[in-house]
Amino acid sequence: MTATSVGALLLCRADPESVRPPAHLLRERMLLLPAGNGWSVLVPEGKPWRDGPGGEDGPEPVDRVMGGWATALAVGSGWPVLALWWDGDRSGYTLAGGFRRPVGYIWLTDGTPAGEDEAMRTFAARLGLDPVLDVQELEALTRPDPEADADARLRGLLAVLTRTGVALPPGLAPGEPADRLRTAADVHPHADRIEWAGWRDTVQAELDAVESTGLGPWMRGPRARAVASVQVAAGFPLTLWGARRRSGGWIAAGLVLLVQGALGLAYDRFRAEAEAGARRGGPVW
Repeated sequence: MTATSVGALLLCRADPESVRPPAHLLRERMLLLPAGNGWSVLVPEGKPWRDGPGGEDGPEPVDRVMGGWATALAVGSGWPVLALWWDGDRSGYTLAGGFRRPVGYIWLTDGTPAGEDEAMRTFAARLGLDPVLDVQELEALTRPDPEADADARLRGLLAVLTRTGVALPPGLAPGEPADRLRTAADVHPHADRIEWAGWRDTVQAELDAVESTGLGPWMRGPRARAVASVQVAAGFPLTLWGARRRSGGWIAAGLVLLVQGALGLAYDRFRAEAEAGARRGGPVW
């Protein structure tokens, strides 16, 4: 594997406005673009699989980094996240959604399938694909085909996803190196740069997003507090586990859970106090 042969994309089943707040929590420089009807794509500006901390054996492989990021975004939102990645030896995907176990598949560079067939059926079910026609096309990607390399397999996967509205911007294609992906994304007229601006600004952006999207009522009440408490309880050990493994992706997943949970608890309390203040004639938060 060489640094120039590695690339990755994060496809989110949500519009860019919804993706922007949780993407900040990854604390990575990325470019955010629309990717079709109801989809967005995040393009990493750096190469954490080469420059990241990694562990005793060096930086993390690209699939582990992207799997951690996909999980981090999915647990902090209500939409699925699909990580597409490739290096000099393999290509594959990881689909994350909420607290469910991520599902993925791998192909060797020459296109040889190296995953479990059940993964494709699970993939189709979680994305609401046609259980007959779409699954047949996905299962064809798990069978030997001497004329299809790993990049062609990922293109076949994306072809099926076009029926859900996916339309990647020009230049964002499987097999392209990270530098070329970044250049293609940077010239897109609707590209939005995601940069870490510190916890305070990020949390404020989260709160603003909650208010502007009308999600506030869903973040209040006993059920919302219970979900937030579970997020905090799960985020702390996950962050520690990621730190022990020196895994930036899983550290991000834990931090997203912690922040989302703390935000949920704080939002419910702040809104209750604001409403009480309004009834007393005081300031409204």
